[in-house]
Amino acid sequence: MTTPSFTVPELEAQEAELELPRFTYEDAWQLGSLLRELALTRRAPVTIDIHRGPQQLFRCALPGSTPDNDAWVDRKRRVTERYAAASYLVGARFRAKNTTFEASSRLDPDTYAAHGGSFPLRVTGAGVIGTVTVSGLPQVEDHALVVEALRGFKGRVG
Repeated sequence: MTTPSFTVPELEAQEAELELPRFTYEDAWQLGSLLRELALTRRAPVTIDIHRGPQQLFRCALPGSTPDNDAWVDRKRRVTERYAAASYLVGARFRAKNTTFEASSRLDPDTYAAHGGSFPLRVTGAGVIGTVTVSGLPQVEDHALVVEALRGFKGRVG
């Protein structure tokens, strides 16, 4: 897989593009399963997590992942929940201001990580209702894997 790079406008466009018409419990299973299949095909050692509000609807750890990936999932998810934006986009916005999330957010880095891999689940008419998060690859690859899965999933749900 070629490592992509994304600008702030590209990341913002991804979020607009990937707004969903709905997101049900069954949709969480379908999206999580799609992410799992993509990761297995690539032998990606990732942990996958899907939350709807405070409720965890899907969690899966693949071979090669570690307990550290669980901690990264939680830290990235908290950034997406707090900012209602992809964790990679949040970090990119700080970098665009010639600073870092860690230096300028005033948030505990043991609790929050603005590294790629967590993406908001935005539903038309409802806003951000949850998150989908991956950890185990370099941050831009975690982000790209989630975006790829969401694009495939959105094609199935409308």
